[in-house]
Amino acid sequence: MPTSDSAFITALNLVLGLDPALLAIVTLSLQVSLLAVLIATLIGLPLGAALALWRFPGRGLLIVVLNALMGLPPVVAGLAVYLLLSRAGPLGQFGLLFTPGAMVIAQVLLILPIIAALTRQQVEELHGEYAEQLTSLGLTRLRRIPTLLWDARLGLITVVLAGFGRASAEVGAVMIVGGNIDGVTRVMTTAIVLETSKGNLALALGLGLVLLVLVTLINGAAHLLGEMARRRLG
Repeated sequence: MPTSDSAFITALNLVLGLDPALLAIVTLSLQVSLLAVLIATLIGLPLGAALALWRFPGRGLLIVVLNALMGLPPVVAGLAVYLLLSRAGPLGQFGLLFTPGAMVIAQVLLILPIIAALTRQQVEELHGEYAEQLTSLGLTRLRRIPTLLWDARLGLITVVLAGFGRASAEVGAVMIVGGNIDGVTRVMTTAIVLETSKGNLALALGLGLVLLVLVTLINGAAHLLGEMARRRLG
């Protein structure tokens, strides 16, 4: 069993030397998370904006459910997608289970409520401020959506980054639906769990360092954009 110091040095060498196995895992992780964030953003932004602008029966309940889903446990999301994509499930015929596609679906299920709920909050606040001006311009609710989304773009980028942070650090759901198959569905979080259990601390630490840097960059970008948005409003 290597010592912690030697494992850390080996991990640094793996990262700095661009180890092929490590690179493959990181690349797949980014591909899955970025695609999931893209899909969730394309659905979540207009959905959140629509909830902010329209009033209809059951809207309050829908908002409560959406807010509750922001804290959806990853294993529950993974189980739901597993049942959906299994052979006995309604989408079993497509053979998506234990593929990167299944992992994308699970991550979309996790981050879509976050993006939609936070978008609704920001757009609703912004609409309350500019409602009279938008009404005077004769803009319908549908035409107000792109205007308000664009005006709230800095805050919404922070929302999207929050979604990406959740997706990239998730382990439970992707392990259930992806199976952690080497070279096929093994991503950073699931690989860290596996390599640690095997005693391969160097690779686990290397992946952990990459994930830590990634999360730090995401939080740094979110903080910077938040400061820019506050200065703009000020």
